[in-house]
Amino acid sequence: MQENYNDLMQYCGLQSIYGKKMSAEQLRAAEIFDLSNSVILPGFCDVHVHLREPGFSYKETIATGTRACARGGYTDVCTMPNLNPVPDSLANLKPQLAAIDRDACIGVHPLGAITRGEKGLEMAALEELAPYVSGYSDDGKGVQDAGMMREAMQRIRALGKVLAAHCEDESLLLGGYIHDGAYAKEHGHAGICSKSEWGPIERDLEMVAQTGVAYHVCHVSTKESVELIRQAKKQGLNVTCETGPHYLVMSDADLQEHGRFKMNPPLRAEADRQALLEGILDGTVDMIATDHAPHSDEEKARGLKGSSFGVVGIETAFPVIYTKLVRTGILSLEKAIELLATNARDRFGIPAGNDITVWDLGVRETVDPAKFLSKGKATPFEGDELYGRCMLTMCGDKTVYQYVK
Repeated sequence: MQENYNDLMQYCGLQSIYGKKMSAEQLRAAEIFDLSNSVILPGFCDVHVHLREPGFSYKETIATGTRACARGGYTDVCTMPNLNPVPDSLANLKPQLAAIDRDACIGVHPLGAITRGEKGLEMAALEELAPYVSGYSDDGKGVQDAGMMREAMQRIRALGKVLAAHCEDESLLLGGYIHDGAYAKEHGHAGICSKSEWGPIERDLEMVAQTGVAYHVCHVSTKESVELIRQAKKQGLNVTCETGPHYLVMSDADLQEHGRFKMNPPLRAEADRQALLEGILDGTVDMIATDHAPHSDEEKARGLKGSSFGVVGIETAFPVIYTKLVRTGILSLEKAIELLATNARDRFGIPAGNDITVWDLGVRETVDPAKFLSKGKATPFEGDELYGRCMLTMCGDKTVYQYVK
C-alpha cells in the first residue's frame, strides 16, 4: 500500500492540505499522531443511516451514533426520517436539528419525509423543509400510491433535491421476513419475493422519465433491480442507487437462525449478490451505504421471525469492503473510496472539505459487537476476522475519533 500512497493522496484530493508548509505557531499548536503503517483516506459519507433520535433513543442517539460513525471513518451521514416526530414539517424537524447541533461530532444531514407521518396519505411540507434537508425519503415505508409519488417527484424536482426511494410493494410481502429462496423453503420461513422491490422501481422509473426528478434507489438487493437501473441510466435518466456491504458479500445461504441476520430488504440469492457486484463494477450501482439500523438487544433476540428488521454496519463497513472485496482483487482501493465517499457526496451535494480518516490496513481483528460505540450490537459479521483498524478520523481540524490501545 505504501508505494501507492502519494497517488492515492492525489486521487483523494488531499494533497492540498499536506502540500503546504505550516507556520512555527501552527507547528507548536499541532497535535502529533504516530500514523506509521497507515493510509490516509478522505472521510467517508453514508447517505443512509438511522440515528433514532428523536423518538427512539433507547436504540441509538445522535451522540452515540455519530461517535460510531467516526470510529468507522465516516465524517458525514444522511439520516432517515422514521423518527418521532417524523420530520414532515419544519416544526417536527427542529428537535432533530437541536440534537444534531448539541451532540453530533460529525456532519449530520437529515432527510425530510415525503409524506405526512410517512403514511403515504398526504404530502409533507416539502417546500418548508427544503432549506434544512439533504433530500426526501419515506424510508421504512414505500410510497404505495403512484399518484402520490408522481406529485412528490414533481415538487421535489422543482426544489432541486434528491428523492431517495424505499421501494417496497406492501401488497406482495404476505408476512414475509427473509428472502423467498432456498433457505426460507428449507427452514419453513415466510419469504419476501424479489418483485416487492423491483416492481416499485419499474413503476417509479417511468415517472422519473416524465418528471426529471433526481431519483435515488435505497438499499438495492435484487438482480432485477440492478438491470432496471442499468437500462434507465442508458436512457439518460437522472437515477442513482446504493447497496449495502452485507448484500455484496453475503447471500441467503449465509443465513442463521438469529435476528442479527434479519434486515429489510433481506439477504437475497447468490445470483442477486453477483448481479450487485457486476453493477458495482460497471457503474450501475453508485455507492455503498450501510443502512445502519440499531435496535435494542431484546428486539434482535427473537430469531428471524420475531426480531425487528435492521442491523448495524457503520463501524464494520470499510473493513468488510476492504477485506472481502479489495484484498481479494474484486475492487481497487480507489474504487472502494468512490463507493464509500466520493459518489455519495457528489449526488447529495455534501462537500468533503479537509475531512480525513486514517487506517492501518495490516491489522486483522475479530468483529466483537461489545466493542462497538453504537448502542446497536446486531451485526451479521459478528466473529468474522477483518482487516483494517481506524486509527484517526478528523472533521476539518477537529479530531472526532482516535484509536487508543
